[in-house]
Amino acid sequence: MTRRHQHRLDDITTAIHVIHQHLTRGELSDGLIFDAVRVRLIEIGEAVKALPSTLLEREPGIPWREVAAMRDRLAHHYFDTSHAILQATVQHDLPELDLAVRRLQAHIADDDDSNL
Repeated sequence: MTRRHQHRLDDITTAIHVIHQHLTRGELSDGLIFDAVRVRLIEIGEAVKALPSTLLEREPGIPWREVAAMRDRLAHHYFDTSHAILQATVQHDLPELDLAVRRLQAHIADDDDSNL
Protein backbone atom coordinates (compact mmCIF):
# COMPACT_ATOMS: atom_id res chain seq x y z
CA MET A 1 0.00 0.00 0.00
CA THR A 2 1.11 3.55 -0.53
CA ARG A 3 1.56 6.48 1.81
CA ARG A 4 -1.48 8.01 0.12
CA HIS A 5 -3.59 5.14 1.46
CA GLN A 6 -2.15 5.65 4.94
CA HIS A 7 -3.06 9.33 4.70
CA ARG A 8 -6.66 8.51 3.77
CA LEU A 9 -6.91 6.15 6.74
CA ASP A 10 -5.46 8.92 8.92
CA ASP A 11 -8.12 11.27 7.53
CA ILE A 12 -10.82 8.84 8.67
CA THR A 13 -9.48 8.43 12.20
CA THR A 14 -8.99 12.18 12.51
CA ALA A 15 -12.54 12.86 11.33
CA ILE A 16 -13.93 10.37 13.84
CA HIS A 17 -11.94 12.02 16.63
CA VAL A 18 -13.13 15.48 15.60
CA ILE A 19 -16.76 14.30 15.49
CA HIS A 20 -16.42 13.20 19.10
CA GLN A 21 -14.88 16.57 19.98
CA HIS A 22 -17.79 18.39 18.34
CA LEU A 23 -20.26 16.33 20.34
CA THR A 24 -18.58 17.33 23.61
CA ARG A 25 -19.56 20.90 22.75
CA GLY A 26 -23.22 20.20 22.16
CA GLU A 27 -25.97 18.00 20.79
CA LEU A 28 -26.83 17.23 17.19
CA SER A 29 -29.94 19.33 17.73
CA ASP A 30 -27.62 22.36 17.59
CA GLY A 31 -27.42 23.31 13.91
CA LEU A 32 -23.70 24.10 14.04
CA ILE A 33 -22.86 20.75 15.63
CA PHE A 34 -25.14 18.94 13.18
CA ASP A 35 -23.45 20.60 10.21
CA ALA A 36 -19.95 20.01 11.59
CA VAL A 37 -20.64 16.31 12.13
CA ARG A 38 -22.26 15.99 8.70
CA VAL A 39 -19.21 17.54 7.01
CA ARG A 40 -16.85 15.15 8.82
CA LEU A 41 -18.99 12.17 7.78
CA ILE A 42 -18.74 13.40 4.19
CA GLU A 43 -14.97 13.55 4.64
CA ILE A 44 -14.94 9.95 5.89
CA GLY A 45 -16.91 8.78 2.86
CA GLU A 46 -14.63 10.65 0.49
CA ALA A 47 -11.56 9.06 2.08
CA VAL A 48 -13.13 5.60 1.80
CA LYS A 49 -13.75 6.18 -1.91
CA ALA A 50 -10.02 6.87 -2.36
CA LEU A 51 -8.97 3.53 -0.85
CA PRO A 52 -8.46 0.43 -3.00
CA SER A 53 -10.95 -2.40 -2.67
CA THR A 54 -8.08 -4.81 -2.00
CA LEU A 55 -7.37 -2.96 1.23
CA LEU A 56 -11.02 -2.58 2.26
CA GLU A 57 -11.63 -6.29 1.70
CA ARG A 58 -9.39 -6.95 4.71
CA GLU A 59 -12.27 -5.65 6.87
CA PRO A 60 -15.36 -7.36 5.42
CA GLY A 61 -17.49 -6.52 8.46
CA ILE A 62 -17.61 -2.86 7.44
CA PRO A 63 -20.15 -1.96 4.74
CA TRP A 64 -17.69 0.17 2.79
CA ARG A 65 -20.08 0.81 -0.11
CA GLU A 66 -22.66 2.08 2.36
CA VAL A 67 -20.09 4.39 3.92
CA ALA A 68 -19.33 5.85 0.49
CA ALA A 69 -23.03 6.02 -0.39
CA MET A 70 -23.77 7.86 2.84
CA ARG A 71 -21.23 10.47 1.79
CA ASP A 72 -23.18 11.01 -1.42
CA ARG A 73 -26.50 11.26 0.42
CA LEU A 74 -25.11 13.72 2.96
CA ALA A 75 -23.47 15.86 0.29
CA HIS A 76 -26.27 15.88 -2.27
CA HIS A 77 -29.42 15.29 -0.22
CA TYR A 78 -28.47 17.28 2.86
CA PHE A 79 -32.05 18.54 3.17
CA ASP A 80 -33.22 14.95 3.79
CA THR A 81 -30.67 14.17 6.51
CA SER A 82 -32.28 13.46 9.85
CA HIS A 83 -30.76 13.86 13.27
CA ALA A 84 -31.70 10.24 14.01
CA ILE A 85 -29.60 8.95 11.10
CA LEU A 86 -26.57 10.96 12.16
CA GLN A 87 -27.02 9.98 15.81
CA ALA A 88 -27.26 6.28 14.93
CA THR A 89 -24.21 6.55 12.71
CA VAL A 90 -22.16 8.26 15.40
CA GLN A 91 -23.25 5.92 18.19
CA HIS A 92 -23.35 2.58 16.42
CA ASP A 93 -21.26 2.74 13.26
CA LEU A 94 -18.30 4.99 14.02
CA PRO A 95 -16.85 2.90 16.86
CA GLU A 96 -16.65 -0.19 14.62
CA LEU A 97 -15.34 1.87 11.71
CA ASP A 98 -12.66 3.39 13.93
CA LEU A 99 -11.47 -0.05 15.07
CA ALA A 100 -11.45 -1.40 11.51
CA VAL A 101 -9.48 1.57 10.19
CA ARG A 102 -6.94 1.23 13.00
CA ARG A 103 -6.48 -2.44 12.07
CA LEU A 104 -5.93 -1.42 8.44
CA GLN A 105 -3.38 1.15 9.57
CA ALA A 106 -1.56 -1.54 11.53
CA HIS A 107 -1.64 -3.83 8.50
CA ILE A 108 -0.07 -1.14 6.32
CA ALA A 109 2.55 -0.43 8.98
CA ASP A 110 3.36 -4.15 9.17
CA ASP A 111 3.70 -4.28 5.37
CA ASP A 112 6.01 -1.26 5.46
CA ASP A 113 8.13 -2.87 8.18
CA SER A 114 8.44 -6.12 6.25
CA ASN A 115 9.63 -4.22 3.18
CA LEU A 116 12.56 -2.67 5.04
